[in-house]
Amino acid sequence: MSKTRMMYFEKDDVLHLAISDEPEAGSVELGPNITVELNDKGEMIGIEILEASCFIRDSIMESVQARVLRVPEFRPA
Repeated sequence: MSKTRMMYFEKDDVLHLAISDEPEAGSVELGPNITVELNDKGEMIGIEILEASCFIRDSIMESVQARVLRVPEFRPA
């Protein structure tokens, strides 16, 4: 079994997550700047995220905002 590897290419701002050492036989674009890499059986072997720093920042901000909106009333300690 392969080990999951995450690589960040700072110069290009690309985040690559490999979950298999199998060769890539195809890919599917999930959305802007997000591509899933597939093996010859159509199974996911990796994910590539372009403009990764913006993607991570935006994902964290959306998560925080969603949680804050669920807080009925903030009471300082």
